[in-house]
Amino acid sequence: MVPTGREEWDRIKARLRAELGEDVFSSWFARVELASIEADTVHLSVPTRFLKNWLQSRYRDRLLTLFGESFGTIRQIEFSVRSAIRPSAAPRETAAEPVATRPIPFPANGRAVAASVAARATDDREADVLAGSPLDARYSFDTFVEGRSNSLAFAAARRVADVRPGEPVAFNPLYLHASVGLGKTHLLQAIAHAARAQGRRVLYLTAEHFMYRFVAALMAQSAIAFKEALRGIDLLLIDDMQFLQGRQVQQEFCHTLNSLIDGARQVVVAADRPPADLETVDERVRSRLAGGLLVEVGAPDVDLRRRIVAHRVACAKKADPRLEISAAVIDWVAENVVSSGRDLDGAVNRLVAHNQLTGQQIALEMAEVALRDLLRAREPRKVKIEDIQRVVSKHFNVTKADLLSARRTRTVVRPRQIAMYLAKALTPRSLPEIGRRFGNRDHTTVLHAVRKIEEMASADRGFADEIEMLKRLLDG
Repeated sequence: MVPTGREEWDRIKARLRAELGEDVFSSWFARVELASIEADTVHLSVPTRFLKNWLQSRYRDRLLTLFGESFGTIRQIEFSVRSAIRPSAAPRETAAEPVATRPIPFPANGRAVAASVAARATDDREADVLAGSPLDARYSFDTFVEGRSNSLAFAAARRVADVRPGEPVAFNPLYLHASVGLGKTHLLQAIAHAARAQGRRVLYLTAEHFMYRFVAALMAQSAIAFKEALRGIDLLLIDDMQFLQGRQVQQEFCHTLNSLIDGARQVVVAADRPPADLETVDERVRSRLAGGLLVEVGAPDVDLRRRIVAHRVACAKKADPRLEISAAVIDWVAENVVSSGRDLDGAVNRLVAHNQLTGQQIALEMAEVALRDLLRAREPRKVKIEDIQRVVSKHFNVTKADLLSARRTRTVVRPRQIAMYLAKALTPRSLPEIGRRFGNRDHTTVLHAVRKIEEMASADRGFADEIEMLKRLLDG
């Protein structure tokens, strides 16, 4: 049957690229082809078994939804592996692609890990076991826009990058933490680019990539070579530390961390929270990470947002000199898109795309329509457990030490339960993590406190108003 639906498939790929980002799309969907659409089934072909397994386990449902929206009758997605046999005169395509161009996420299921790694090991047998995660050439110090919220992180990153081979390391480890889209990855990759330019041996890995490389080395019986090579580098950069999982993987990471730091080799780590809040990470790893320089990258203020937007507009004008975005539009975007630098990038990209595709002038009216969903994405104030403990302690005239103690008097128990309830309601922390932050209590104690406060608030309007007042104090 002749394949149909090419235009719809192109639209679906465009949506996936917008949703997942260029790196993830290029890694997993660039080589997916539409084979055919028959009745209620879509047939997609991929070049490797690993890619087939990964798409089936992670993206089947999303693809099914997108095809259903386009065709209405689609009920099933089938994947097949394309034949690797090609005419002898034809150049090799996918086999020559370097591993470093494909980041490797880490599935949660252990059995899926083994199956995926086994397939991947077959495909990449010739690859270097220590090939790093891909670096984006755009992420340099020159393209990073500095402001009050990120100046300390920027200065620390520059100091680490400027160390020449043989010189003592600056801060070890350097630990950067921030919410999504505030520049952690940009800084890590800028360090990698600058350090490599000085001749230092640099390895940049996401935590997921580190896990896959370690598991692959174990299965290939090359774990010793993997460890020795990893500990022979000058600079290790680990991104998205919060995703590091698995007892054996964490043990090896801890040994590697100790070996590099004790050997005066630089380590830089980035995550979305400080080490103490990495509840899935081994305590020894958290302790070692906390022993270096911790820097939080804050949300950009309006001045920094304005300069970020202006910088992105200037870059866009280099590609299209005819592009015109007024200062009024730049100011409006900076004042209204407040969640992250990544959303500011997306805002400029959308305005440019609307202008190029429709010919419509970039004015305030067009910006309000094109960016309306980003305006709804304003990030609320980030509440920390420390903030909750401070506010509750002050309100009930108890100390933070009381909240964390084993005391069970009514004057302490009730404020402690309220603080636990607020931690569950206002932060993304899990019950075990909340319990740990309240004197190493069990998660069942936290759950009991949450249910108790909910029950009291539903039965006593005055008590409920008091809880709402505390929430307003924390959100304000």
